[in-house]
Amino acid sequence: MRQRRNGASLAAVMGLVVAGAVLALPPTTAQAHGGMTFPSTRTHACYVDGKAGGGGDLNPQNPACKAAVAIGGKQPLWDWFGNLISNAGGRHREIIPDGKLCGPTAKYDGYNLARTDWPTTQLLSGAAITFRYNAWAPHPGTWSQYVTRDGWNPNQPLKWSDLESLPFNSVTNPPINGSGPEGAEYTWAGTLPVKSGRHIIYSIWQRSDSPEAFYNCSDVNFGGGSGPPDTQPPGAPGTPAVSNITGTSATLNWAAATDNIGVVGYDVYRRTGTTDTLVSSTGSTTSALSGLSPSTAYSYFVVAKDAAGNRSQPSTVVNFTTTSTPPAGNCRVGYTTPSQWPSGFTASVKITNTGSAAIDGWTLKWTYADGQKVTSAWNAQVTQPTTEVTAQNSNSNRVIAANATVEFGFNGSFSTANTAPTAFTLNGTSCTTS
Repeated sequence: MRQRRNGASLAAVMGLVVAGAVLALPPTTAQAHGGMTFPSTRTHACYVDGKAGGGGDLNPQNPACKAAVAIGGKQPLWDWFGNLISNAGGRHREIIPDGKLCGPTAKYDGYNLARTDWPTTQLLSGAAITFRYNAWAPHPGTWSQYVTRDGWNPNQPLKWSDLESLPFNSVTNPPINGSGPEGAEYTWAGTLPVKSGRHIIYSIWQRSDSPEAFYNCSDVNFGGGSGPPDTQPPGAPGTPAVSNITGTSATLNWAAATDNIGVVGYDVYRRTGTTDTLVSSTGSTTSALSGLSPSTAYSYFVVAKDAAGNRSQPSTVVNFTTTSTPPAGNCRVGYTTPSQWPSGFTASVKITNTGSAAIDGWTLKWTYADGQKVTSAWNAQVTQPTTEVTAQNSNSNRVIAANATVEFGFNGSFSTANTAPTAFTLNGTSCTTS
């Protein structure tokens, strides 16, 4: 069994564990994490594509993403924000060979594949843009954005000589003032280069407090001309319609928004009193809601966004109430936090099978009320796309015999409060708590 360590030292030395794999951290420095979400880097785009399948696993349908998974498995997608070299120290061209720019370490080598079917962000040539970069573990530094030269060959692995010699955009210590489906985001304004057709935007984040650096390949397609920047936001989406309401889930559908250039996606928000919380982002006009509480009133609305980063007015708010509590299952959950420090905690979860038959394979779900974020886990595969957390069995604890108990643990972070969850479902049925 994996040994737990208590206190803040754990956050500094422990690897990120998701879906059963470990990413080791340098012993002398706290490791940052992050990745470009707009325009979406390859690992993030494939993670989003894989997450769309639901069920708590990642099953990409995009052909390039599937090919990358065939090479390196799914762990690089769970760790889409960790494409880094810990000792780069600004020596990017010296230590990264041609053909390895998009995945400079063996773990991410599948994302070096020279293909023209990677998920692509549509951009307007010469337009204003708001770059968005996930701030999973914030640190100061400089972000430099390069673009491929005209005439580069997308059917060959990316080389340093394929990039323009100077970055078209750079920023030092941008603010963390954005919110995305995976958490807080750095955002900053820029102007896109005058390009046409398929290109790669190559981003390097070199930390100033550490030699660690991050590398992102974002596949983009430039359209339009080099005229005035696109400053016109999309129109508001249609009022969402709600269907498939249960005690813990529902489905939203809405009429598409219109834009002078084109809508690239939608952000779905939950309204609680005067507080609006982003719960998901999607490129379609539907969103599956999960992790809801039975017999509870909810309010949601949708915002459209275009390729230049312009955002629409919100749609009309839709209100609905979930159905009554789902039937109780044969399970009991104990949730404790044996260790907590100013910005993080260690949690232990025990699942007891109170029934008379063995449980063969389990998925436990709960929702955090204070924006807590799971950062690492052991003895379970833990994912958290929004406020809902999903934990699935590992091979060693797949079966819970009658009257038996299994245990897993994780580390998490929080900002102001760390209220323990009180409602859990195991394989879709409610559990008692202890």
